[in-house]
Amino acid sequence: MEFSELIAKRYSVRAYKPDPVEDGELQQVLQAARLAPTAANRQPFQIIVIHTAGREAELKRIYNSDWFVQAPLVICACGIPAQSWVRKDGRNYNDVDVAIAMDHLILAAANVGLGTCWIAAFDATAARRVLHLPDDVEPIAFTPLGYPADQPGPKKRKLLFELVRYERW
Repeated sequence: MEFSELIAKRYSVRAYKPDPVEDGELQQVLQAARLAPTAANRQPFQIIVIHTAGREAELKRIYNSDWFVQAPLVICACGIPAQSWVRKDGRNYNDVDVAIAMDHLILAAANVGLGTCWIAAFDATAARRVLHLPDDVEPIAFTPLGYPADQPGPKKRKLLFELVRYERW
C-alpha cells in the first residue's frame, strides 16, 4: 500500500476476529519496530508479544476492556531508560524512542491487514506484575494485534493550519 494511503486508512481497532495472526505477518510487524530510528541508534526498548488465549482475566488487569483481549495477541512496548540517549539538559529520549518503534509497528500492522489500538491508559503496576518486568524496564504502550472485526469511522483531526507554524511561534 502506498504510504499516504496507509496512514489515511489506519485506525484504532476496537473489535477483533479470533483468527490467529500468521507468523510471517507478525515477523514483518516486529521487524518494522526493530528498524525504527532511535536517538543515537541505541534501540532502548523491548517488545513483548503476548498470546491472549487463556490469559484474558490476567491481561484485563492491565487494561479492563473486552476488546483488549479479543485479539489473539497483545503487544507491549517497553522502554529501558538507562540505555537511552540523554540530551545535555538531562532530557531522556526513551519515551520518544519507544513511541517511534510502536508507531512503526502499528503502521506495519495496518499495511498487512492487521488491526491495532494504541493504549496508554493502562495500569502500569499491573503490567509490571503480569509481565514480570524488571525494575529498570518501563511499560510505555500496549496494543492488541489481530484482524479487525469492525469498520473505521470518520477520522476527526484538526486542520493543518491549526497544527503547523512557520519560522516561529
